[in-house]
Amino acid sequence: MLASLEGRTVIVTGASKGIGLGMARRFGEAGLDVMVVSRKLGEAEAAAAGIGSRAFGFAADISDADEADAMAAACLERTGRIDILCANAGIFPAAKLDAMTAADFDHVVGTNLRGTFLSVKACLPAMKAARTGRIVLTSSITGPVTGYPGWAHYGASKAGQLGFMRTAAIELAPFGITVNAVGPGNIHTEGLDDLGSGYIETMAASIPMKRLGSVADIANAALFFASDEAAYITGQMMIVDGGQILPESLGALEAMDG
Repeated sequence: MLASLEGRTVIVTGASKGIGLGMARRFGEAGLDVMVVSRKLGEAEAAAAGIGSRAFGFAADISDADEADAMAAACLERTGRIDILCANAGIFPAAKLDAMTAADFDHVVGTNLRGTFLSVKACLPAMKAARTGRIVLTSSITGPVTGYPGWAHYGASKAGQLGFMRTAAIELAPFGITVNAVGPGNIHTEGLDDLGSGYIETMAASIPMKRLGSVADIANAALFFASDEAAYITGQMMIVDGGQILPESLGALEAMDG
């Protein structure tokens, strides 16, 4: 069992839905003050209300330096501390290379990679002053390990997060701050339901565990990285994918039944 994190403060970006909301809820269950960050204040406040009285919403576009700084300042004003940052905000609009524009590329990299940098930078003064901190990035298997048509910009941003993570981990280690990442595989979020059961079944068929992951699976990994028990782990990515990246082909999965 992990030591209690009760009384600490976590900022979760992109937390009004999906994986981010799952993280925010899990940290709320663990007794932390939770800042739920989304671009839309109404969505952030609604998510916070569902977590409990110690959660609060804040609107910020974390690809904007001033808004990222305002996020950190508001958290300090409300709670007096920033112990954990879950840099989760990300977008993934599909566009194949022949149709992708420079603006498309910049938008995805600006949100996913620049937004990670700005979120971390905004929280550093408080963490350095406290001589401790936990930074957890939401990366992906797409980019660092695998590829998928239409997601060249997304994959580049997620691989870029890991390059950022490794150097940031070295720079921040003397301050007692760790920087790690969670690499989700196919996770069942609310957006997938609109694609139908056939799509979900096809995705699950490529995973050795024969099911998609849940947001709780990712949230639990983030909670571990935020814990005291993970104090000696930094600059690492934990892949949470049900074994998705292991088979060299679908034939390897078919052979399981042979």
